[in-house]
Amino acid sequence: MGVVLDQIGKLIAGYLQKELPGYEPFTPSDPDYLRNDIRPGDVLLVEGNNRISGIIKYLTQSTWSHAALYVGPIDGAAEPDGEQHVLIEANVGEGVTSGPLSRYFTYHTRMCRPVGLSYEDRHTVCRYAINRIGFGYDTKNILDLMRYLIPMPIPQRWRRRMIALGSGDPTKMICSALIAQAFDAVRYPILPKITQAGSRRAKREILHIRDSSLYMPRDFDISPYFEIVKPTIVHGFDYTALHWADKQKPLPEVAGEFGVFPETRSPPLVPEEIDEEAPVAAEKVMLG
Repeated sequence: MGVVLDQIGKLIAGYLQKELPGYEPFTPSDPDYLRNDIRPGDVLLVEGNNRISGIIKYLTQSTWSHAALYVGPIDGAAEPDGEQHVLIEANVGEGVTSGPLSRYFTYHTRMCRPVGLSYEDRHTVCRYAINRIGFGYDTKNILDLMRYLIPMPIPQRWRRRMIALGSGDPTKMICSALIAQAFDAVRYPILPKITQAGSRRAKREILHIRDSSLYMPRDFDISPYFEIVKPTIVHGFDYTALHWADKQKPLPEVAGEFGVFPETRSPPLVPEEIDEEAPVAAEKVMLG
């Protein structure tokens, strides 16, 4: 039965991984900045543009549909043009593979960096992912996702469970599960389940590692333990150095006339004198 599911899953994978025409990222990454700033252990989130990306975006209600782990140059893995592979990812129909960073230069991406991870643990995380190259993609998971090609509302509380439905085979995984397992190897948290324990005087938090299949690409984005790295800001952003296509309007035309201390009219300090010669209304004259 498992072999049949794998074959069906591969056929579906071929359909789901076809890219949709007309994709233009609103803010594509700067290749030079991305190449210079990314470090081993960083998680690269990608806004995909194929059919399965649309399903994942719907289930996760997020921009990000794919995640890859940057591990640095991998010995013996390179493109025909000589560019070395530096990413580990689980791709539909391919399984766990390595790839070059240039694969996502034309996509909207985001770097998520684990904070305070030691050199030894960072090496362990990267080595864990590299050792999984060749593992298959969870095609059972594809079958589950295929059901949502038919538009239908899914309650939010079920969406995480829906994307986690897989075969449970440790040699098969989806992209976010691969990275979650790598960080779990050094007990680095992503979005752990936290419970309170202890007496009233001393409370402590107990972190429970979630099942790796429950993780989504967006979890690295919203995790309080991962730093969002934006190369444009890291290199020193100066908005005044930007060259706009249109001519800048004069400041008074944009904001109006203003000063540091706006002119205000204060009320008089002395009450105005009453004109004694003013006529008195007839109805207010009292006759004795």
